[in-house]
Amino acid sequence: MSKVVTFNRTGGPEVLEIVDLPVAAPAADEVQIRVHALGLNRAEIMYRSGQYVIEPEFPARLGYEAAGVIAAVGSNVDGFSEGDRVSVIPSFMFNQYGMYGERVNAPVHAVVKHPKNLSFEQAAASWMMFITAYGALVEYGNLQAGQNVVIRAASSSVGLAAIQIANMLGARPIALTRTHDKHALLLKAGAAAVIATSEQDMVAEITQATKGEGVHLVFDPVGGPDVAKLTQVMAPQGMYFQYGALDSRDMQVPVFDILGKHLTLRGYELFEITTDAEKMARAKSFVAAGLRSGKLQPVIDKTFRLEDIAEAHRYMEANGQVGKIVVTVA
Repeated sequence: MSKVVTFNRTGGPEVLEIVDLPVAAPAADEVQIRVHALGLNRAEIMYRSGQYVIEPEFPARLGYEAAGVIAAVGSNVDGFSEGDRVSVIPSFMFNQYGMYGERVNAPVHAVVKHPKNLSFEQAAASWMMFITAYGALVEYGNLQAGQNVVIRAASSSVGLAAIQIANMLGARPIALTRTHDKHALLLKAGAAAVIATSEQDMVAEITQATKGEGVHLVFDPVGGPDVAKLTQVMAPQGMYFQYGALDSRDMQVPVFDILGKHLTLRGYELFEITTDAEKMARAKSFVAAGLRSGKLQPVIDKTFRLEDIAEAHRYMEANGQVGKIVVTVA
């Protein structure tokens, strides 16, 4: 038996229940993990509240990221053994697997042995944030040393990961945040410049921060009308990656910015990387090397216990965190 988190109707954090359920032996191409820590993701909030890309199938499970120890191995599994310390990378849907539990089964393609210098809490906080940023900045954006990258919602876990990856590549990360409240924190996190979008002239400040060179890559989970200001300061052949819709209003982009500077604007999501075996292998290698060297370091905002999972969800919904929210499992 294992304590797992389920819900039987969509709604607020109060719909989450912790129940005891039997755990089946891992099937072919699966491993069973004794979970030590979970990383929370915005997608889990959306799924619980009925606002995700798929509808919950009740009783519903959820959870994309976990770190723990392999307890059993299914058939057709190579490279993993009982006792291995592993992490789970989001590369499946919640109606297939859910990581919120003491003991869970996971598809082997989503499992990675994490570097030994990481605690379980750090490992649970690492893979989604760094692979999401890696996909846009490295796999598709080919960010180079000396280039300028604008990172919106920079104090989020993915935003902080993007700052670290940009610095790892020798690029210049320019952090955007709504107010000056997180200015010092973002500078400490490695931002070359921090711009408060609700308090400063975004175009003027970015122009100054890039010394007039323009922005080579934009990494944006927000969207909305301010995209027009960002395309205005993009460099020729610049690339714009939209990976979220925190502002669900339509973007209005000046056509002459796109035509005159030959800009590329595209939607992007983590699953583009994690459901492609070759891209996933490159992402694992890049992130693991960064974690081992210390150039990539997960930022944990706050830790909760599994029995306080509803409170952890409430905390995420308050939008005050800087970095990752982690849940520990006894």
